Amino acid sequence: MKEDKKWVNETIEKNKQKYIDCLLKLASIDTHDIGHGIEGGLEGAGQEYLVQLFNEMQADSVEKDPLKEESILKCKELYREGNTGHNYENRFNVYATLNGKSEKSILFNGHIDHMPADNLKAWDIPPLEPQVIDDRITGLGIADMKAGLMACIMASMVFRDAGKEFPITVKYATVCDEEGGGNGSLCAAMSGVKADAVVVCEPTNYELIAAHMGWVFFEVEVEGIAVHSGLKLAGVNAIEKAYLLMQAIDDLEHRWLLKYKHQLLPPPSSNVGVICGGEAGSTIPDYCSFKTCVHYLPGVMSHEQVVQEYTDAILKRCEGDEWLSQHKPKISIYQTGNPFEMDLSHPFVSAFQNAYENAMERPVKIVGSPAGCDSRTWHNIVKCPTLQYGPGSLEQCHTVNEYVTVDQYLDAIKIYVNLILEWAEK
Repeated sequence: MKEDKKWVNETIEKNKQKYIDCLLKLASIDTHDIGHGIEGGLEGAGQEYLVQLFNEMQADSVEKDPLKEESILKCKELYREGNTGHNYENRFNVYATLNGKSEKSILFNGHIDHMPADNLKAWDIPPLEPQVIDDRITGLGIADMKAGLMACIMASMVFRDAGKEFPITVKYATVCDEEGGGNGSLCAAMSGVKADAVVVCEPTNYELIAAHMGWVFFEVEVEGIAVHSGLKLAGVNAIEKAYLLMQAIDDLEHRWLLKYKHQLLPPPSSNVGVICGGEAGSTIPDYCSFKTCVHYLPGVMSHEQVVQEYTDAILKRCEGDEWLSQHKPKISIYQTGNPFEMDLSHPFVSAFQNAYENAMERPVKIVGSPAGCDSRTWHNIVKCPTLQYGPGSLEQCHTVNEYVTVDQYLDAIKIYVNLILEWAEK
């Protein structure tokens, strides 16, 4: 591998401006989701640019796969994954394959969509005019996750620029609608896209993510009786009743904290993120709703268990209240995602560890992520050994002046090239 490492480093150093320019080009194309993907997305122009880039790299196949509601419905039925009712006009995944000496394969996955720019006045530059400023590549969607997406593509460009043959088949799945809950990769899974190993190129800040938490979004709606606040005893305050239920799920969270642990992940949690209720201080509110997100652990907890225990905790608290016992709240679920955990003894893990050490001359730290991503799709549904690694950090996602450092980007390219070489030998 010493000889391989030398040509890799030399090729990246010689062509680094080209690799940076490709990222700047992609980041200049607006590919944001509209309403978290429910109302649509602008990914089409960015995907067309990647089709052009794959063709310029002489990929053996390049395919556009339109996102379809029927794929999400099928996935939801089979795997309890998928977010229905999204607008898919001009939204399509792109799959590319570059054949190697061996049919053994590796697939790089990334999403091209990003969140829209907020608070434009706080940006130092126009968000869609990305620039290299000192040691940072700054622009909208750079960290989440155009740098990771372009870095894995440039890894194949390194082979082309060095005149080297691919030792294995390298595949790509660049997907839409990830910010809407991961529908793009779910559609890819339903279309039969797979490989012998998968890398999800989300930002990991020089760490290797081998697990992430699952999540369930709940909405709880409570009714009351509206009267003038001067006649408070004649009414029922829905906000106060909702607060009783929030206390119940706080108590459940505390029980979970004492019971469940994971070597790579934080403890399970429940967060009340939205409360809606009331019209005026002089009126007893007859309606209150609150929305929560539960994050739970792989292996020791399940979706069914979380839903059951959450519902039971709320309904049990209702039994102790005269009003709630007769007027049960409406409990609904509006988004879910399963957890992910990779077997650390799998050869793909050691291949990545070797690749990282070859590239960076130090061992990689293996961690878990509290934030879910498409890793769950490739591991749980497609049944591929899956790891998550990419340039940038979670803290830079969805932020003003979003950036990755130049070194993070170029190092990721180097690590991906070494991973292709290492996986060929496993």
